[in-house]
Parts: sequence; structure tokens; C-alpha cells
Amino acid sequence: LLYRLFLGKKFVFDHHDLSPEMFDAKYHGKKKFLRKILLWLERMTLKSARLVLSTNESYKKVAVQRGGKDPGDVYVVRTGPDLERLELMPPEPRLKRGKKNMVCYLGEMCPQDGVDVLLQSIDYFINDLGRRDTHFMLVGGGPAMPEMKRLSEEMGLSDYVEFTGRVSDEDLCRTLSSADVCVDPDPWSEWSNHSTMNKILEYMTFGKPIVAFELEENKNSAREAALYVKPNDTELFARAIDELLNDSERRHRMGEFGAARIQGHLSWEHTHKALIAAYHRLFPKMMTSDEAEQNILDLVMNHIMSDSINLAHKDENLYFVGFDDKQDIVQVAEKILYDDVQQN
Repeated sequence: LLYRLFLGKKFVFDHHDLSPEMFDAKYHGKKKFLRKILLWLERMTLKSARLVLSTNESYKKVAVQRGGKDPGDVYVVRTGPDLERLELMPPEPRLKRGKKNMVCYLGEMCPQDGVDVLLQSIDYFINDLGRRDTHFMLVGGGPAMPEMKRLSEEMGLSDYVEFTGRVSDEDLCRTLSSADVCVDPDPWSEWSNHSTMNKILEYMTFGKPIVAFELEENKNSAREAALYVKPNDTELFARAIDELLNDSERRHRMGEFGAARIQGHLSWEHTHKALIAAYHRLFPKMMTSDEAEQNILDLVMNHIMSDSINLAHKDENLYFVGFDDKQDIVQVAEKILYDDVQQN
């Protein structure tokens, strides 16, 4: 508010998590006074923002209903995987540790993320359904990982469950490329029901079928790429994994649907348009990238016959020019164009 009132700044709130709901998921209704403070902070942040960027429609509803924002001032800019970072690789059977199948979990392991729920499902999968042909790879770190690893050992799952900790992008790609099924065991809470889980989108990037609990934003993201079960039911979760492992054709269809959705509707090519629209609301005179490129070309062509170029410094192909010095920039551009013509 101080920046807005006295310096004329524009404040945009990137609403990327539901703090009160996250607090509830972690503390289960305890410390209610702190929750009230979080609600007040959220409301004041939303009210003081000129525009709000929400990660999904559920968050937009919170900004409008709880924060009192005009719906026209809230832009949904969906999160999405970095397709340049995530690359599909040939499957590596050795990652399955001698088993026929591999099921993968990816994500930070915090108390609210349901890794304990997943372990209960794995126990039912092995000991009640009698499936001993599947390796479970749990990728990611987090404060709850040591406790989850200890719990897995106590349950006698060490021969079937592997905790990798945090891994490199390359190892992550190798693991997801080799998985048969991927899982999101986030149990139902107001936070999980209304949040977009990045792991869901990353599974879809690799064309993997998903087992997840029936949460609103899970369904909005994955649609037919996931098999949904009643929230928090560990036995149904295990049976859904079993069902998909027994149906390779269905897995293939679900994976193809998810990958196509990431490349299409959920790709940055589409989702960035809302972000650009929000910027245009703040800066009505802002050029598009095409307009800016054309302006540069016009500058160069208008000065192409100017005097010889004197550069203060040049280091291989990197040119240094004075800050905001239009003439220097034009001269460097002319030099680059001239050298290109001479070489070609």
C-alpha cells in the first residue's frame, strides 16, 4: 500500500497457494488464531492488488468470493511443466529392480502430501492383492521423507519401495520414462481439492496413466488421463493401480490423452495469453513482441548508411554498448548485418 500510495507503483499478486487451507492441511484445525491472521493477510493482499494472477479457476473463485476482487481483475494463468527440461527417454528396465512393473511417485514429501497413504495402499497391493511383481519408486525429498522411509521399513516394504531423494533432471526423465503407472496420493482437504498439483502435469508430459483421488483440480487437469478413486480410500487406490497394470491398452490410451493435453490446451503457448492480457491491462501502450522486433528493424534500415561504427569494446561475439544509447545499438546492429552479408 505504501508503494502504491506514495510511489505510484502497480502491484500484481501472483496467487500461487492457498495459505489458510495449507495451514489447515498441516495443523488439522489447531491454532485457529493464526489461521485468522492468515485469512486477514490474504484478504488485504488481494484487496491491495491491482490485478491478481490465479493458477486455476478454484483460486480465482477464492480471490473473488473471499478477497472481494472484481472477476475482470483476476486472470487465470495455469502452471505448466517446462517442456525443454522434461524429455522423454527410452525406458530402462533395470530401474524396475528385477520386477515386471514400476509405479512412480514424484514430489516433495511433506506431512500433507499423502505419502503415508500411498504406503498403506502399497501394503494392501502386496499383501492383500498378492502383487509382488511391482517396484515402487518414490522420487523427491522434503521434511517428511525420513519419517516415510522409516515407516516403509516398519511395514516390511523395503524390497518393493525405493526412496531416491531429490534427483537431477536427467534422472527424473529416465525414471518417469520407465514408469508404467504414476500416482498422486494427495488426500482430500480444502487445499488439495482446489490446488493444481504439478506432479499430475509432469506425469502427463511423459504420457503416463495416473491413479489419483477424485479431487476437483485433479480432474480439471488430467481429465481422462487419470483413474480416480474415492478420496482417502487406500484399498481402492491399490485396486486402481492393479487394474491399470493389468490393462496395457488402457494405459496407452490414457497416456496419449494426457500427453496431447499437455501439448495442446495446457501448453504455455496457450496459457501465456492470459498473462499477456494482464500486462496489457497494466500497460496499455505496451508493444507486442512482433511490434518491438519491427521497430528494431526500422531503426536499423533508417540508419544503414550512417557513418562508420566505433565500438568501445567487443569481446568475441558479445558487444557492449552504452545503457539506453539508441545510436550505439543501431551501429552494432548495422555492423552485425554488414558482417553477415560479407560472410554469406
